[in-house]
Formats: sequence, structure tokens, C-alpha cells
Amino acid sequence: MSNTSLVSTNWLSKNLGDPNIRILDASWHLPNAERNAKEEFKMNHIPGALFFDIDEIADLDIPLPHMMPSNEKMSSRLRAMGIKKTDHVIVYDDSMFSSAARAWFMFKNFGHEKVSILDGGMAKWRAEGKDTESNIQSFGSSHYSTNKDESRIRNRQQIIENIESASEQVVDARAKGRFEGTAPEPRPDSRSGHIPGSFNVPFSDLLNENGTYKNKDALKKAFENSGVDLSKPIITSCGSGITACVLLFALDQIGHKENALYDGSWAEWGTRNDTPIVK
Repeated sequence: MSNTSLVSTNWLSKNLGDPNIRILDASWHLPNAERNAKEEFKMNHIPGALFFDIDEIADLDIPLPHMMPSNEKMSSRLRAMGIKKTDHVIVYDDSMFSSAARAWFMFKNFGHEKVSILDGGMAKWRAEGKDTESNIQSFGSSHYSTNKDESRIRNRQQIIENIESASEQVVDARAKGRFEGTAPEPRPDSRSGHIPGSFNVPFSDLLNENGTYKNKDALKKAFENSGVDLSKPIITSCGSGITACVLLFALDQIGHKENALYDGSWAEWGTRNDTPIVK
């Protein structure tokens, strides 16, 4: 079995029958995209996959999209899916936002050791003519208990304090136009611009044209060419905490360990009147 955090479509195809492998579709789309990830999953998915609902496996008491859930919520959903701590979880997506990285980060943050992203996701799987199905398999419930790592999550107040201290670099995964404030935000109630002092590494810069991740040297260059010092701690941010996890995954690939997620991201920062913004 592969222990890498990135597995190929060919590897997964050869290991579909392994009872210790569990496959999850973590597709996510913007609310205005006119796409329904759960319905698309029901029609077509990798054999044996279950749907990992990023919007539902979240803290729904917070009026922000898909904020990190509690231990109780994450545990209950993993139990219902029959996932065990010893399982090798493979997450994939069919999304413009490489949302599998969000599921990868969630599993890692809640203490699951063996979790990998399917490199290239459903688009590559489908392009290669590999098997899909509409049948949804059922699994018996498990006894999963998670252990959330709060040290890798940042809130708005911590970001405000960090503007003054500059103890951590904030790296924004949004497209350049949104970062610079020259392109509109997809959420109509949001201001444009970026957090003072932050750097911009658009998540798409970390991916090849077919949606696979670039090699480690190219990943390093993407950060360094944007002015990021990879010897220092990093907080990643984006529109709503999805593509920020693409950056976290890339940082993991190149061995950068001191990093954290600003979970509220621009969905929080850009919609308030008391947060400073630079254009």
C-alpha cells in the first residue's frame, strides 16, 4: 500500500478492491455555479466512493461557509460512513477548486494518518476511461473518535494581531485579480482586496493543466517567486477556506510543517467593516 499523500489514478485503479482503502468524493462548487456536487456524485463516481459533504460536515452554528466542525460532528460523520482509523482514505473531487485538499486537511487536522489525494481527481480518472458507477455502496458504522488540532486553525482576531506582529506570513490562494482588488468577488456582499502584508500564491499556480500537482521544485518556486520565505511560519487564506488547503497540501509536499489555516478566509474578512483591506 502506498503511504504517500498523493496517489495516481493508475495506483487507485489497481487497488480498488483493497478492503483497507476508502474513497471519498469531496467535490465542492460555489453557490452560484449552478452545479450540485451531491447530485453529480449520485449519478457518477469512482466505484466504492462515498460523498464527503464539505458544506454539511462543518460547524453550522457559525454564519460562515463550511467552518471546521467539532470533534463530535466529525466523529459522527466518519462513524456513519464506516471509516476506521486504520483505513487509507483517498479523497478526490470534480471541482474547479481542487476541493479534495480541504477534505485532506480536515482528516489530517482531526488526526487521521493515512489520507491521500487522488492526483488529477475525477477529471483525469474519467479522461482515462476508468470505471465509474452510480450505485452507492453501504458500509457498517464504525467507532471513530477524532482529535482536532486547534493549533493549526487561525481566527480573525489572530490575523488582526498578526498584521502587527508579522510572526506568520499570510499567503492568499485567490486569483491575482481578486487579491489585488481589480476583479469582483463572487460573493456580492464582499469587499475586494487583501489582508495587509499578505502574499499571493494563486492555487492554480500549483497545478498542471490536467489538475495534477506540480513537482516539488515547481511548488517551491511558486511560493518563493511570490516573495514567501519558506523558512518561516505560514497561514493560508482564500475565498472560504477551500483553496487555502491546496496551499497547505503543497506545503506538506515540500516539507514545510509550520503552517495553519485561516478558516474564515475572505468570506469573513471581506464581508466585515472592521477588518483592514489593501488594494
